[in-house]
This record gives sequence, structure tokens and C-alpha cells, in this order.
Amino acid sequence: CRASDRKSHGGKAEAKRGRAGAKEKTLECGQIVWGLAFSAWPAAGDPAAAVGLACQVLATGLNDGQIRVWEVQTGHLLFSLLGHQDVVRDLSFAPNGSLILVSASRDRTLRVWDLSRDGRQVQVLTGHVQWVYCCSISPDCSMLCSAAGEKSALLWSMRSYTLIRRLEGHQSSVVSCDFSPDSALLVTASYDTCVIMWDPYTGEQLRTLRHVPLHSALEYSSDVHTSSLRSVCFSPEGLYLATVADDRLLRIWALELRAPVAFAPMTNGLCCMYFPHGGFIATGTRDGHVQFWTAPRVLSSLKHLCRRALRTFLTTYQVLALPIPRKLKEFLTYRTF
Repeated sequence: CRASDRKSHGGKAEAKRGRAGAKEKTLECGQIVWGLAFSAWPAAGDPAAAVGLACQVLATGLNDGQIRVWEVQTGHLLFSLLGHQDVVRDLSFAPNGSLILVSASRDRTLRVWDLSRDGRQVQVLTGHVQWVYCCSISPDCSMLCSAAGEKSALLWSMRSYTLIRRLEGHQSSVVSCDFSPDSALLVTASYDTCVIMWDPYTGEQLRTLRHVPLHSALEYSSDVHTSSLRSVCFSPEGLYLATVADDRLLRIWALELRAPVAFAPMTNGLCCMYFPHGGFIATGTRDGHVQFWTAPRVLSSLKHLCRRALRTFLTTYQVLALPIPRKLKEFLTYRTF
């Protein structure tokens, strides 16, 4: 692999003015890149690290099973992580900055790597019988969810790297998963046209969102497969979900409603992701496009902010053990839908 810098024709003058496009960086991986994940890493001996600044690190999952980890600013290759026997389909860094990286592969395994220990492979997680498509680490870094084209998703402990439970309820392959910002909810999306909202601590199904085809948006039959889900993600404040389905629609769902609050027409959609500060959604397509959409903005209620703050450090069981009224417990555990 090599990294190359290409400067635009404006030269130094444009670069000094800070125009977009003055400098473009390309990381040459020499392989199909299936998965990407960013994390921050303080550079050793860098004065910026001493004041809390960090360089940007990018992990790339490749077609031959390698994971290559880059320092983005310089294009320097930090690690080539070897172990997977097939395509690395998805990557997820622990959100706490610990430089723990989880990879999901078509070899039916998840692998845990510690970049702070020279990229050492910490654990191999086995249990899936199909290709692993998706992995998501909870914001509190206590849990990992993985989806592998099976009817159940697997929930793992990030502390002991053991299987906590199988989440069973879908009627077809689970292909996407995501945790809420407070780690209190988990959503899974499936080819069965449904998103299921779970309590990851108890394994309870809290809600099912069904993707009913909108005939005005379709030019073909009402075959159930036209609403097969491809991707699901939470908004940064935790009040909305975005989903991409094969019926040519991006949907936005309010957490406490059973019907979408907004639609956008799109074709060949495969994945979606909220901008970290909200307001926008990016979607990726089979034909090589990334599109950006304006998402509903909302001012979180004081109730929701309090719930999110509490659930960031309290599990469902700890909430249920509190000496507070039942209705308050139901609200704090998202049982008031």
C-alpha cells in the first residue's frame, strides 16, 4: 500500500487560503475496500498529544482478509492486521478511545484487536454460521452486537468477550444493527422488512417497525422483498432512526411513533449514517454514489436528556431496582411507547 498526495493547480496560494480541494489524499490499498472505521490516536512524542489533541486513524477492511490501519494526515501505514481468512466486511472502534478495534468477516468470525499493543489480536469470536455483515459496539463499550445474515443477532460482552445472548425474533436474515447513544436500546434490521427495537440488557423486544410499501413510490409488484431492509442507524441525540430499504425509500422514524415521519426517494440504497452532530444523513448506493439528506432537527426535551444521562451509566436492572414510581421506571427503560 502507498499513500499519495495530489495538489490542485492552485499551488501554495490556494493552499494558504484554505480552499477545499487544495490537497487531496489517496490511500492506495490495492484491494477492494469493504469496511472503514475512524478513531483518534495521540501520536507518540507529538507535542499535540500532550495537550490532548490526537491524530486521525483509519482502519480499512480489505477483500483479501487484511485490515490496514493508517494515520490519515501523513498517509503512513501503521499496521497490517492478519488473521481473517476472507473479506473483512465491517469494522468498529470502541467509542472510548481505547484503540480496541472489532472486525467482522465473511470467514464467519469477529476479531478483536488492540492497536495500543502493536495491533495484537486479543480475541476471536465464533458462533455465527453465515458471513458476518455488521458489528456495532455500544457507546458505553460494554456490549458488541453482530449480524451475519442469520435470523438472530448475537450480543457479546466487550469485557469478557463471551456471548451474552442470541436475539431471536426476525423471520429472515439480519443485516444491520445499531445502539442508541445511551446504550439502552439496540435496533436490528432484517430482510423480513422489519426493524426490531430491543432492550440489550434483558433481551426483550420493545417495538417492531414494519416497512409497508408505498405503492406510489413503486413501479413494480408488492412483493414483500421490495421492502427488505439494508441498513438502520440511530440519530446522535437518540430520538430518530433512519432506515434504507429495497423499496427505493430512505425513511426517518421518530422513536416513539410507529410510522415514519419523513421519506426520501432513492435507488439502490445499501447503507445510511447520521452526521455525528445531527441534521444530515449520508446514504451509500450500489451504483457508487453517496447522497446527503437533510434530517429532522429536534430540541431534546428535558425528560429525554435526563433519561439519556441516567441510562448512560445505569443498566435496565439497576433502573428497575431504584425506589421510584413504576411509571418513571417505565419511562427510563423505554417501556412507554
